[in-house]
Amino acid sequence: MTDPGRWLNVTSSIAGHPPDQPLRWARLVGGVAVVAVLVFVAVAALGALTARRAAEREAVNDALSITDILAESVLQPALDDALLSADPLISGPAVTRLDPVVRRRMLSSTLVRVKIWAPDGRVVYSDEPRLIGDVFPLGEEEQEALHQPSTEAEVSDLGRPENRFEKSVGGKMLEVYRPVWTPQRQTLLFETYSRYDAVTARSSQLWRGFAGITLTSMLLLLLAQAPLSWALINRVRRAQTEREAWLARAVSASDEERRQIAATLHDGAVQELAASAFLVAGAGERARSVGDEVSAEQLEIAAGAVRSSIGGLRSLLVDIYPPALRSSGIAAALRDLVAPMRSRGLEVSVDVPETVELPVPVEALIFRVAQECLRNVTRHADAGSVELSLTVSSDEGAPTVLEISDDGVGFDAEAVLAAPPEGHFGLRLIADQAGAAGARLLVRSEPGAGTRWRLEVDPR
Repeated sequence: MTDPGRWLNVTSSIAGHPPDQPLRWARLVGGVAVVAVLVFVAVAALGALTARRAAEREAVNDALSITDILAESVLQPALDDALLSADPLISGPAVTRLDPVVRRRMLSSTLVRVKIWAPDGRVVYSDEPRLIGDVFPLGEEEQEALHQPSTEAEVSDLGRPENRFEKSVGGKMLEVYRPVWTPQRQTLLFETYSRYDAVTARSSQLWRGFAGITLTSMLLLLLAQAPLSWALINRVRRAQTEREAWLARAVSASDEERRQIAATLHDGAVQELAASAFLVAGAGERARSVGDEVSAEQLEIAAGAVRSSIGGLRSLLVDIYPPALRSSGIAAALRDLVAPMRSRGLEVSVDVPETVELPVPVEALIFRVAQECLRNVTRHADAGSVELSLTVSSDEGAPTVLEISDDGVGFDAEAVLAAPPEGHFGLRLIADQAGAAGARLLVRSEPGAGTRWRLEVDPR
């Protein structure tokens, strides 16, 4: 037989869900729990990051407020217009009066440097006396703060010449600047340098408060959603159970109907035809005994026709409901299933172990799939030969495999699975059964290349 193309998954295409992933209670609960934990971690991390940034902004705002308070309540009352004089003899006494105020009331373990600038970029005061009198160009931000009074903050660039003495302090520095005014309303730029560790410490303090609120809120939200999630999980579980129950009822009803039809045929038409065959055969013998050869020959032909009909009905009974499936097992049932195909002139090859021990549900699934696939061969394939094999592996975890192939006309498997024809309920039913049992039903077929079916089922 020719290779009919690649395998296509019938259970996935028709049943509507992956056959190797049946819905399981533990998997569903575990999945919901994992998703909840991932969402909690993601939201908590995002919330913590946002809280830290907000806390850092709040800490910087605190530094701005402190600088404003120092400027207005401590520095401005101590300022002297003489600070702006270029003559050291004039500015010197003003610096001497201001220096103890700054050192006693401003400098601390956190605020480590104070500078006061003239608008031309000259340092008129600093607690580092080596800076006094030096001239450095003011940046755009500092100039803007002078012309449009505001309090600003930024991380200090310790590589700039005016900040060379801050390098010895070590670590990152927060620079806050704003304008201040002398008694004669001359504008100066007041600049403080604080250790950034203070901002970090304040940020961490505020962050712990924000993070605690965020995490607690998330935990309470998860706890509030737990009953709803549990109810949804139970509903999904009930829906799955009901679906499986309806499928089992459909299969059971199909089996019961087959049994009733088989019993009616066996006890009714088959028995009556058998009796008729005996009567016709007896009449033929009596006609021959009296020398009526013509009548005897006609009666023998009629008896043969009746016996042939009985054989056809018995083959139909095996096809409808094989008694060997329950009494002799799947191997005998499969052999009985292909027997009527031989009577129709098909060449049949069967490769089935003599003894097969499988759970009853697995045997029933294998038989139903084989029965439906062989029906399709009989009705649609126009085949000359059929091959059926059943492989039961001794390796733990290996699937039991049923394969049925024919050399018939084949079909476009991808097109048919993409849009299954209306009325193909048998194929839909076995595909749904295989999917619910965690099995895989595969097909390979192309026009003119025959068809190959493959069922893979876990034997446990």
